Amino acid sequence: MLHRSLARFEGDRVFTCLPDNGGYAEYVTCKKNYVFPLSERLSFSQGAGLYVPYFTAYRALVIKCRIKPGEVLLIHGASGAVGIAALQLAKACGVSVVGTAGTLEGMELVKSLGADFVFNHKEKGYLNNAVAAIGGQGFNVVLENLANINLGADLTVLNQQARVAVRIPVVGSRGSVEVNPRSLMLTESTIIGVKLMGNTEEEHLEAAGVILKGIEDGWVKPIIAREYALEEASQAHHDIIHNKGARGKLVFKV
Repeated sequence: MLHRSLARFEGDRVFTCLPDNGGYAEYVTCKKNYVFPLSERLSFSQGAGLYVPYFTAYRALVIKCRIKPGEVLLIHGASGAVGIAALQLAKACGVSVVGTAGTLEGMELVKSLGADFVFNHKEKGYLNNAVAAIGGQGFNVVLENLANINLGADLTVLNQQARVAVRIPVVGSRGSVEVNPRSLMLTESTIIGVKLMGNTEEEHLEAAGVILKGIEDGWVKPIIAREYALEEASQAHHDIIHNKGARGKLVFKV
């Protein structure tokens, strides 16, 4: 059924993936299997914030970490675009979520989106407080959005057989990090690298089916932090790296 739904007609509202870049262009070409209908429930700006965050979250949590109902997920940086997508997906899957953010506004956003607990990752001892909040057993899954800062500490708050997903590109890890392998040995946990373009065709269509249904069911709701004109591209690049406290997706309006 999903293959048939990929057929699009002139004038249809759509969103797409551009694996060969080109997202700043007025006109683009792409493979038909990477073009999806954009529901009237969402704006075009929200459509621009669908593919990378939601398909990345799906690959990380479902395909790679095989998250299960009843598990407990820690999302480091839950107020960013991928963090928000992961939070919405996890709650739809019956998973308890602890999210972190670096500002009061970000924390309020994460809580409003359904996180069970929210902590400020700039505060000393926040990870210990997070573990205490979930009963002291540690996390089954961690989605790490800044591995070079957090990965070593993540490994100290894991439950048995836990999985830690580290995503790329650069915003997921900006350098090296020191870890203690003993933490992995004690819990028999796994660190998993996540690359969106690692999806097979079958995985790509699987994710698309879940996300399209999530839009219609109402739980897929991209949050747009700011819209930029194309002339503001350099400012957008600066903001995505240097802003302290993400609150959704940054998009261009062409």
